[in-house]
Amino acid sequence: MVDATISLVDRGSIRTDRNFLIENETMGSAVDPNPDVEMIEGPVYNLVIDHPEATILWDTGSHPECGDGYWPAELYAAFEHHDADEHPLPDALEDVGYSVDDIDAVFQTHLHLDHAGSLHRFAGTDVPVFVHEQEIKYAYYSAKTEQGSSAYVPDDFDHDLNWRIVHGDIETHFEDIEFLHLPGHTPGVMGTRIDIDGYGTVVFTSDQAYTRANYVEEHPMGGELLWSKRHWEESLHRVQEIERRTDADVYCGHDPDDVEALRDGLP
Repeated sequence: MVDATISLVDRGSIRTDRNFLIENETMGSAVDPNPDVEMIEGPVYNLVIDHPEATILWDTGSHPECGDGYWPAELYAAFEHHDADEHPLPDALEDVGYSVDDIDAVFQTHLHLDHAGSLHRFAGTDVPVFVHEQEIKYAYYSAKTEQGSSAYVPDDFDHDLNWRIVHGDIETHFEDIEFLHLPGHTPGVMGTRIDIDGYGTVVFTSDQAYTRANYVEEHPMGGELLWSKRHWEESLHRVQEIERRTDADVYCGHDPDDVEALRDGLP
């Protein structure tokens, strides 16, 4: 167990169709051929892990100008981060007592546009940015070709950054923190397991599980949010096994209830 604290960094909310988050949640039928879709809001958050070895920023959130043309129009229409400009990273960090200059390391769960949009704050610095090998390959493949996924914005990550590439399924770069490769949503999504003195074990899934329904009820995300359903199921069961073995608290990537539980920080 390590003497660390975790602070929630509020980056606003994304508004989107619930069908993206839960596969086939709203479907037509002969009785109801035109059902109403449900637009819901999901929080975007980062974390500051204040660890004896480093102050670690967990994800960097959306770019504050995503609604002003920085994101492609069709993506913004599908995933409207309507208040991103109200929660730029420096201000959001200041709200919990930190500054960009306080950050010693960045952990990128993956490089989608709502997770990597403030990496430019660390361009040209020696701050290490941890990302999985499979993720950085797929992000560039997607951004630079017509294949892959449309959810990557090259200007988010195509910078002079001090990349630290994670290659394995589990890697430990700081005491009692494990970087967990959890492919499914993307090829290189990583979650984080932390064993905190005075609290216990906590796992942050990132977008391996977007909401509690994905994790607890095992409902997969909609097809456009899954790179591989088979890998997603394997990663889900892996996190569930960690929870069973360690009695861990598990926090999902965009779940409102999870964010409220984190508001006061850990432990």
